[in-house]
Amino acid sequence: MTHKLRVVLLFGGRSSEHSISCATAGGVLSAIDREKYDVIPVGITRDGAFVLESDDAHRFALDPQALPEVVDNGTRITWPESAATRELRVTDAAGERSLGDVDLVFPILHGPFGEDGTLQGMLELVGLPYVGSGVLASALGMDKHFTKLVLQHAGIEVAPWRTITAQEWDRDPAAVRASVAGLGLPVFVKPARAGSSVGVSKVSEPDEFDAAFATAFAEDDKVLVETGVVGRELEIAILGGAHGESPRSSVAGEVIMSGREFYDFEAKYLDAPGVQLTCPADLRDEQLAEMSEIAIAAFEAIGAEGLSRVDFFLTDAGFVINEINTMPGFTPISMFPTCWLNSGLSYPELIDELIRVAVARGVRVG
Repeated sequence: MTHKLRVVLLFGGRSSEHSISCATAGGVLSAIDREKYDVIPVGITRDGAFVLESDDAHRFALDPQALPEVVDNGTRITWPESAATRELRVTDAAGERSLGDVDLVFPILHGPFGEDGTLQGMLELVGLPYVGSGVLASALGMDKHFTKLVLQHAGIEVAPWRTITAQEWDRDPAAVRASVAGLGLPVFVKPARAGSSVGVSKVSEPDEFDAAFATAFAEDDKVLVETGVVGRELEIAILGGAHGESPRSSVAGEVIMSGREFYDFEAKYLDAPGVQLTCPADLRDEQLAEMSEIAIAAFEAIGAEGLSRVDFFLTDAGFVINEINTMPGFTPISMFPTCWLNSGLSYPELIDELIRVAVARGVRVG
């Protein structure tokens, strides 16, 4: 009998994307091959407690009327005490007990304290292999300012921007407004380290800046003001290979807006009207090839591993990268798995591939 891998599915977390992470967990729990994997669902509450969760995909369905969340059930997970062991333990009303040795952690967390390198660092400290990018790539991908700097240095086109700190804004709002005037209008004001379009505002008139900065600074103390790029919104999924394997890309998907200002949180996850997702996108072969080449170059520029979704604008002048997501939305209807489904890889097969690559990569050394 083949040894089944014991996989910790880690979700929830302290960020504003807590519920989206839970919804992703529901998708993975329903699709992961139980003939190959023993799954230990570990939730992180909004306060950061690690709890043993129910292995019930229905509990984490994405319901716009009642978003899923990890509730503190009184259990506590204890991670391995050192890199010399992979034993996971849980304490509950019956006392402390072992959950056995862990082969791999599948962290499907979005936003700060999960997607930004902090969790990845913790897992590396205790020597547990995991799916996705390492500490540096995760941190770079999370911070839009540094993503842009790295991509720009690699010769990849990004939208013009200016980064503003909360201290700058508090000290002299008039000077900040003057400093971003050269970006023109409209602009997008967005937190540097948040995802799922949380805290993002479109500013079309100068008197809208105050409200936009207040919304963005509620999520982060560093904010980007970015030129509004006119073009088609396209996304492509990347899978990183194991050692010696090159990254590969999916077909592209397109976000078509028809009555919304931009692709915001409600449109992405709460089935709000005014947006249509199309996959595969209507692109010429040479356009898709160019997009794929740029996306893989961006993936490699930040040192990403495992998976990413790269978001583009296709303008009259060519492709412009909007951002790169090192742990993209992974619900069954999200663009990342949808792009791979249309490239011939089913949702369960996609999970298999991510686990295969992570196991082959193993524990980082040095």
